Amino acid sequence: MKTKYFQANDIEEAANYLTNGGLVAFPTETVYGLGALASDEAAVKSVYQAKGRPSDNPLIVHVASVDDVRPFVTQLSSEVEKLMETFWPGPLTIVLPIKEDALSQSVTGGLSTCAFRLPNQPLTQELLSLTGPLVGPSANTSGKPSPTTAQHVFHDLQGRIDGILDGGHTTVGVESTVIEVDEKITILRPGAITKQMLEEVVDLPVIYDKHLIKENETPKAPGMKYKHYAPDVPVVIVQPDEFLEAIEYYKEKRIAVMASKKIIDTLNIEIPTFELSQQHDAREASARLFAGLRALDDSMIDLILAEGYEEQGMAIAYMNRLKKAANHQFYKKDS
Repeated sequence: MKTKYFQANDIEEAANYLTNGGLVAFPTETVYGLGALASDEAAVKSVYQAKGRPSDNPLIVHVASVDDVRPFVTQLSSEVEKLMETFWPGPLTIVLPIKEDALSQSVTGGLSTCAFRLPNQPLTQELLSLTGPLVGPSANTSGKPSPTTAQHVFHDLQGRIDGILDGGHTTVGVESTVIEVDEKITILRPGAITKQMLEEVVDLPVIYDKHLIKENETPKAPGMKYKHYAPDVPVVIVQPDEFLEAIEYYKEKRIAVMASKKIIDTLNIEIPTFELSQQHDAREASARLFAGLRALDDSMIDLILAEGYEEQGMAIAYMNRLKKAANHQFYKKDS
């Protein structure tokens, strides 16, 4: 199979591939998704095959409008309607109870719920208006850093999918916030829509689901497993004031550094580096995190030292991804 690049004027061709059971990656404001018709079970199963993804993991369904969600769900509460009105289109995914047999188990992972999102990306909104709802897990090899450019998708999935709709670099850079709503809002996966932002919209308590998903447990949303987003090269998280000490500690290894320009400028050693931000900015670092993990994933490197952040605001999403990429390994001199 030859994987084609589609540009903005090729959207109808990309849509034809999808409506005929093909797989086409599409851009969102967060990361690139691997698209297949949500109603085509064979195509959805091909998504798992292309990614090498466990088939018990649920998939997010991407839609062009709130009205596209209604045929699948049992109801939309007033709180959910308010959240959709406020944050859609945007990087918020909402897990909703669905009607029996509304979607196949290949989409839901056998759960009685499904996650829905309306992405804030004009090319993909146009694509969705032509195709109808699409599943869209991250368009990468399962477990590896998510793709934030069309070239990242091609690197991982060339020859396994029909095409890639090229929308340039994504802007948010980490996957959407995933929530479940009942008497409270539970954040299943943190993202650019923060706890504080949710609290300002609806009068419900907002909590984080912090339990770690076991290997035999079906997660309610993607990205909830203990290790995820990981390059082949091991990653260690280093606090901003510990880089010089950590570089000395690991001096027998071939190391690379992912950090802010402010930190990189203090290093007195010639090593590969990737600039995450100018001045320790969590949103900027989040947008560049996966690109950095990919750029430094090289056979000539033994270890990536990545800048840690205090977990508040957008940094919660950044650290959620980085800790999973690092298998929760932090630099400690005595470890």
